[in-house]
Amino acid sequence: MKKRNVTSRRWGGALMAAVALLLLALSLGGGEQQALAGQVLRLHVLANSDSEEDQALKLQVRDAVLACAQPLLEGATSQQEAETALSGALEELEQAGTQAVRAAGYDSPVIATLETDWFPTRTYADFSLPAGYYPTLRVEIGGGEGHNWWCVVYPPLCSAGVEEVAETSLGLTEDQISLITQDSGTYEFRFRCAEWFGELQSWLERFSDE
Repeated sequence: MKKRNVTSRRWGGALMAAVALLLLALSLGGGEQQALAGQVLRLHVLANSDSEEDQALKLQVRDAVLACAQPLLEGATSQQEAETALSGALEELEQAGTQAVRAAGYDSPVIATLETDWFPTRTYADFSLPAGYYPTLRVEIGGGEGHNWWCVVYPPLCSAGVEEVAETSLGLTEDQISLITQDSGTYEFRFRCAEWFGELQSWLERFSDE
């Protein structure tokens, strides 16, 4: 009986240690993800539907919006400056998207807003962003019921690439660039912690809504 009690205490201690480590990892990961979210501005384009035509139209609207946003963001050196520049030009961005829709022969409305959206982990050509909530330029075409297109409008990671952003020092620190490019085992673990935290946020939100 005594031996069983000792074994139980050991297992209990190991379990408590594991839970403590998990909580620490989630805490660190949450800090990493939230810090990163304070440096970037995502772009979220929602297609009208999943039809081949609407999905193709989504990309045309994306290109038009990005072309319109690029000169607006010239000179921006922080997420806040980028958000301020875009918030004053939402109607202009909508018009750019609408023109692309009309040029393609459709009449779906285009609505541009700035809000905070939750994103799953997303991997691009040379970098990844962990799941979590991010400030977002949201562009909705028609009913917005089709597959989405996600990227980063500031810094221009999807057009310029991480290396170019690193050279110009647009917002992201070297540590954050190392995190999203996962350039070592240490950074990869930190990225996973941030990812787990973001997924936990989503789960808790869904649980609270039930």
